[in-house]
Amino acid sequence: MNLNSPSRCALVCAAFIGLFSVFSFRLIYLQAIKHDEYAGLAAEKHVYKQIIHAERGMILDTNNEVLAHNVPVETVVADATRINNWQATVDLVSKELDIPSEQLAEKLSSDRRYIVVKREVPAARANALCEKLRAANLRGIYFEHDATRLYPNGSMLCHVIGFTDFDHHGIQGVEASMEEYLHGQDGYRFIEHNRAGQEIVPYRGQERAPRDGYQVHLTVDLGLQSIVEDEIDAAVKEYSPQKATIILMRPQTGEILAMANRPDFDLNLRSDAKPEQMKNRAIIDMMEPGSTFKIVAAAAALNERKVRPQSELFCENGLWNFGGAPLHDHRAFSYLSVRDILIKSSNIGAAKLALSVGEEKFYEYIRRFGFGERTGIELPGEINGLIRPPQSWSKISITRIPMGHEVGVTLLQMTAAMATIANDGKLIMPRVVKSITTSDGKVISLLSPGVSGHFSRNRQRNRGRAARRGERSGDCRRGSSARLYHCRKNRNRAES
Repeated sequence: MNLNSPSRCALVCAAFIGLFSVFSFRLIYLQAIKHDEYAGLAAEKHVYKQIIHAERGMILDTNNEVLAHNVPVETVVADATRINNWQATVDLVSKELDIPSEQLAEKLSSDRRYIVVKREVPAARANALCEKLRAANLRGIYFEHDATRLYPNGSMLCHVIGFTDFDHHGIQGVEASMEEYLHGQDGYRFIEHNRAGQEIVPYRGQERAPRDGYQVHLTVDLGLQSIVEDEIDAAVKEYSPQKATIILMRPQTGEILAMANRPDFDLNLRSDAKPEQMKNRAIIDMMEPGSTFKIVAAAAALNERKVRPQSELFCENGLWNFGGAPLHDHRAFSYLSVRDILIKSSNIGAAKLALSVGEEKFYEYIRRFGFGERTGIELPGEINGLIRPPQSWSKISITRIPMGHEVGVTLLQMTAAMATIANDGKLIMPRVVKSITTSDGKVISLLSPGVSGHFSRNRQRNRGRAARRGERSGDCRRGSSARLYHCRKNRNRAES
């Protein structure tokens, strides 16, 4: 079929129109319909979100002595898709960072875009490696600013301070309990790289600055802590116990001034620590309190007006059969006043004080002293202890519990109970955190003492005088260097 000139022109025009229509449809399809998908692919290849890590807040003692702070380091990372000379990169990086070349080669053999080569590289060492990579025109290795946690006092206060993991999250102690305040808020920025892997600064996208963590100030006094550390080491050396704990607490405020446990560990060498060394035994170990628990029976009887400090009770000359079971004193006592029951630590006298108020009331006072529940101190892992209700008691429990048997308490609970006597009957919640501030000193939170319970002021004052008279009578001795009291009964329990 022969086509004349106008027909050929019309055919050619129609062909061009059809071709341009196809191109136009394809362009609209790519630019409008598939825009987000291809833009995402392009951004994934050239743009990525860089996290700007917030600096973790410091931990300080009550006198602003540093207990935990940060040291700047670099994290060396690799983008395997941008390495231009694989063997040369492996040789140089393995030599500079003391990494076995086989291990590094295995890491870089993948096609991942983010590979952690080594963490906590000192800044000077990282800068030297960066210069050598630039001189050799080697690409694909990058450096991220980071910080490592440093504890300048080593093992001192290890169970109170705690430590962090590689991601700077608190694991134990105050580092864990105050994580929300210490960690801060990370920032970010979107950056774009050129073919050489270098950032194109003018194309830098959205950015949010980080907010550094707050500083946490503890109630602990590092000077007193040092004295306590010396004392506990001396006690461990002399008596060789399996474990030991000292707690120094201000009764009026509940502030923990010092806390030490043995065994302990170095916070800077925590990877070498054994599980038994990492336990804060002041709050996670449960024990029978022994004769220290007699303060509860005496306080209950005095507060309920069943006796007076001068009231005398017959202590059965050292042997009393109650409920079909004998109860002994360490010496034969006849009549003892309430004061002397405490001073001489009479088991029979304490049992009769508890009997004077009855099972239900005695149990009530045990709970009012804070036993059977957590103290609420700002340390993770605290346990309740073990206090059974009267329905679970045997016939003789009322005579055994006053001498510290059939109950389980933590050392911190016992310390808080003793502090109640020194504080005229006010049970104060123990606390180890004093305040939270910004790095420039602005107060974010100031913690004040919390009263958990209250007994009669006058009767508790009399009870406290009796307890202090026990110290003067010779049942306790005073340590010469730290001026701390070591009760003989508790010392003997620690040796067992």
